[in-house]
Amino acid sequence: MATGQSDVLSPVHGPPERWASIRRWAQVGLTAQVIFVASWLVAASWQGPRYRVLAHSISEMYAVTAPHPLFLLIVITLCGAATIVFTLRSVWPALRSGGWAATVGSILLTLSVAGLGDLLTPFERVACRMADPGCTTTRMISNSGGTLDNTMTSIGLLVLVLAGFFLAHAMRRVPGWQSWAWPARGTGILFLALGAADVLAPSLSGLFERLLAAAAAAGIAALAVGILRRSRHAGGPGAGHQVKTADL
Repeated sequence: MATGQSDVLSPVHGPPERWASIRRWAQVGLTAQVIFVASWLVAASWQGPRYRVLAHSISEMYAVTAPHPLFLLIVITLCGAATIVFTLRSVWPALRSGGWAATVGSILLTLSVAGLGDLLTPFERVACRMADPGCTTTRMISNSGGTLDNTMTSIGLLVLVLAGFFLAHAMRRVPGWQSWAWPARGTGILFLALGAADVLAPSLSGLFERLLAAAAAAGIAALAVGILRRSRHAGGPGAGHQVKTADL
């Protein structure tokens, strides 16, 4: 999100190796979000004629009865792992000068639906798809996988929202990140609105779930891009000093 050229100085203190690691994991985090969204967009193509993207969830595409579920099971699990490592090795080090809020926000992001929720995908397989004859909502979540999926989706979303607010609080205290604080809060509110729409409009739950998943991936990807932009001069000539950067 372009906000123009900033006169705020962005700190790039630390050894070059530290910032190289931060940049490397930011690239991993960014790539993971792109692959995550692409995976469930592609997987919809082999779900059969009864599966409806607007009404049926992403989770149903790797249900026990789903065709070719291994693709999504592997990809989403790896993306969840990448998001967790990105948070711990890139987000937290980049924002740690923001104090305790950066630590709490980073921990919450790892525990959110985009982190731990995706990592546990192999254990969150619902019993059937609504596109399957005889499947009902009750039957779909009747197994342990369905129960875990339902729990992680609900709680994991709230944790993701809280992570955004804590990270926004940290950004207010980190030079070069202040302009990101309010957009981060606004993104959290957007997550809540999409989550509420998913519940209130069951006939379009598939649509709103996909919008929520895409918005979460976009938010994390934007954070990765911000870290890459602010660390690009680190370790180069004059490292250990402060340099001017452009806000996204």
